[in-house]
Amino acid sequence: MLLRPALDRYSPIYVTTNAKLGTRDGLVGVRVLPDCNRDQPSKSLRSLWHSFRLVWKSRPNLLVTTGALPGLFCLIGARLLGAKTIWIDSVANSDGPSLSGRFAKPFSTLWLAQWPHLADGRDVLYGGSLL
Repeated sequence: MLLRPALDRYSPIYVTTNAKLGTRDGLVGVRVLPDCNRDQPSKSLRSLWHSFRLVWKSRPNLLVTTGALPGLFCLIGARLLGAKTIWIDSVANSDGPSLSGRFAKPFSTLWLAQWPHLADGRDVLYGGSLL
């Protein structure tokens, strides 16, 4: 939600795994996806299905995600439909890219790290952090 001021002029669709975040930030029409992680195969399949269905219906021109597995599913779906995609890896990963972030690289138009030492100036860029 920290990117909201930069994105609001584009009529974005906000997607989260926590419905309370939309309410907290006063957003209307927030889409909620089932949360999952790599240790939850059945939940991951369910999240994959819902993520792809959401992307298919909304047909984004640009998708920005701040990470995690449901965001990766949306990013892959959007890229396969021809959208530009931006992956912003989690600030929690200061030692290296997250696992989802590593999978996101081939599907990302732009891949951003939130730690300057993780940027290589070519495939991984640093543009600041969201904290």
